[in-house]
Amino acid sequence: MRISPEIGRWGSALALTLALTLAPPAFAKKKDKAPAATASAVPYASTYKPYPGRPTALVGAVVYDGRGKRIDDGVVLFAQGKVVAVGGPDLAIPEGYDRIDARGKYVTPGVIDAHSHLGVYPSPGVDALSDGNEMTSPTTPNVWAEHSVWPQDPGFTRALANGGVTSLLILPGSGNLIGGRAVMLKNVPSITVQGMKFPGAPYSLKMACGENPKRVYGSKGQIPSTRMGNFAVDRQAWIDARQYMEGDHKDRDLGKDTLEGVLKGEILVQNHCYRADEMAQVLDMAKEMGYKVTAFHHAVEAYKIADMLRENDVCAAVWADWYGFKMEAYDAIPENAALLAKEGACVVIHSDDPNGIQRLNQAAAKAQASGHRMGIDIPDAQVISWFTYNAAKTAGVEAMTGSLEDGKMADVVLWNGNPLSVYSRPEKVWIDGALMFDADNPKTRPVSDFELGQPGEGDVK
Repeated sequence: MRISPEIGRWGSALALTLALTLAPPAFAKKKDKAPAATASAVPYASTYKPYPGRPTALVGAVVYDGRGKRIDDGVVLFAQGKVVAVGGPDLAIPEGYDRIDARGKYVTPGVIDAHSHLGVYPSPGVDALSDGNEMTSPTTPNVWAEHSVWPQDPGFTRALANGGVTSLLILPGSGNLIGGRAVMLKNVPSITVQGMKFPGAPYSLKMACGENPKRVYGSKGQIPSTRMGNFAVDRQAWIDARQYMEGDHKDRDLGKDTLEGVLKGEILVQNHCYRADEMAQVLDMAKEMGYKVTAFHHAVEAYKIADMLRENDVCAAVWADWYGFKMEAYDAIPENAALLAKEGACVVIHSDDPNGIQRLNQAAAKAQASGHRMGIDIPDAQVISWFTYNAAKTAGVEAMTGSLEDGKMADVVLWNGNPLSVYSRPEKVWIDGALMFDADNPKTRPVSDFELGQPGEGDVK
């Protein structure tokens, strides 16, 4: 468990008492896309409640709003967990706000990782606790990642302090064609995963294509052992789900419940896929079976079908420069994100890694620089959206977070310099208006309860 610096040292008895007594909020529905499952349909509904915060004014910073806008000498106001106003130096600051001089610094929305395995594949040093792949069948839509999440994973606190990460989508692994439900979390301390669950976020279904499932199950001498086997198993699963949806549900099936949610548009699809030809075929299969792919993850060849992704409103969640570690990653290029952006496709920079999640801003800057070297100039304000608004869109929560807009969650990062510089770090991080990290106060830097009492306890590593 991790404790907020706003209410004392992480691990304090007072904070533990607060965490134990948080009351669950209403399970709100998302406004403008696929509706979230209702509390009655979700036996493990969110009990998340924001930590207490104070009305705050960040004054004089360069502000990137996450939607492609830059404001110099900007002012950001937030109170009661919500963004109140964002504007220029003439924006009036109401009485009662804590005024923070942010001149020479930068403000962005909270960083969002749309592809993380923290908690299910815990950080290095505790790998024995890995619980991310239920590789007992090529299709396991019945499993939910949240039932494997370990809230004490030290990776959560490091992502907050080093990377400004305020929300993250936790996915099952990619050993199966259908790996199970993903869960969206707020990066806050809690003794239960329900206390971290992003209220009102839709579920996602993790799917995978290509080498991983065919290697895992081919080695067992069963289908799928080829890419054609991959598609055959997927298609049959969707046919069975359609029949289930049209039936009377007398014999309830947890896996088919999930697939039915996808077919009804209530659950998003996050598809691990590398090659352009496979992504194109998956889009055909989605049209055949009546569901929509929200994003292709890793997508190292997405640059080859950027127009197709744009036309189908599918995001590409990519790395800046990972390539060559297996055959389907061989044709990756560092200009991938820039070429996608040039064609107007939705670009997301993701991590898939407990270390990479701490530097999503730097990964985005590398991808931007690769584009610049080939003559594609992408404004900084647009690049910021790759790990803020576009990531929120991928997780289905863009109506609530991902940008600095009036009424949205006050998930905010104050950087000590340009966030697209390797020299910059988060100075302060707010989640729903609560100050959850403050680099200026070493005594309140976050540390996982798991690490308390260990040498270097309290250090940000």
